[in-house]
Amino acid sequence: MMSNVLLFADIGGPELIIILCVVLLLFGGKKIPELMRGLGRGVKEFKDAKDGDDGKDTKKEI
Repeated sequence: MMSNVLLFADIGGPELIIILCVVLLLFGGKKIPELMRGLGRGVKEFKDAKDGDDGKDTKKEI
């Protein structure tokens, strides 16, 4: 059991970055645009709420 733990002790920063990039490319490539779009909407709603804007502007957004 202890030998399995020691096997993973040699993983450093560059190896973790490579592993995360591979996982991202394999599983998350199609979800990135949706995630960023949702994040952008959340930030916009937060800024509007912070500024007291209720979203009932008279100008039309494009």
